[in-house]
Amino acid sequence: MYAYILGVISEIQPTNVVLDNQGIGYLIVTPNPYIYKLGENVKMYIHHHVREDQDTLYGFDTKESRNLFEDLISVSGIGPKSALSILASGKPDQIEYAIENQDVKFLTKFPGIGPKSAQQIILDLKGKLDKKAMDVTSNQKDEVQEALMALGYSASELRKILSKLDPALPIEKRIKQALQLMMK
Repeated sequence: MYAYILGVISEIQPTNVVLDNQGIGYLIVTPNPYIYKLGENVKMYIHHHVREDQDTLYGFDTKESRNLFEDLISVSGIGPKSALSILASGKPDQIEYAIENQDVKFLTKFPGIGPKSAQQIILDLKGKLDKKAMDVTSNQKDEVQEALMALGYSASELRKILSKLDPALPIEKRIKQALQLMMK
């Protein structure tokens, strides 16, 4: 799992950039490659997307953009291409505002997003986006979250179950409870 990659932009293409890090060129798909300049040193926040037939790095200039991308691809029917088109055309705070205010018209202006997809985005994400830290209010929840992330679960998966955990249980039992919820 990658959090970010520091490097120098060595190529810019219409859909991606090549980020050179110590002699290794990482091909990174990004919402708007033209915000970067050749030879520029950058810190790119990464989402590593693995499927049976693809292994792709998606890169973003801010953590917020990456987090919103991960939230969007967690929505049923929204894949990485649709999420990228949304982020390429809108700013994360505008998109989050539209979702929180159920602005279907704003969301349908993005390529590939029709009324049904916009409504699904709102249904799945409304009320969850402003909880960037996953509503973690205690150190114990942090420990549960860290343990589950170490096991390979994503922030979007954890966001759905952390609020369902019984706070009265000790950490070990809450981790077990979280794993049982993940299996459902």
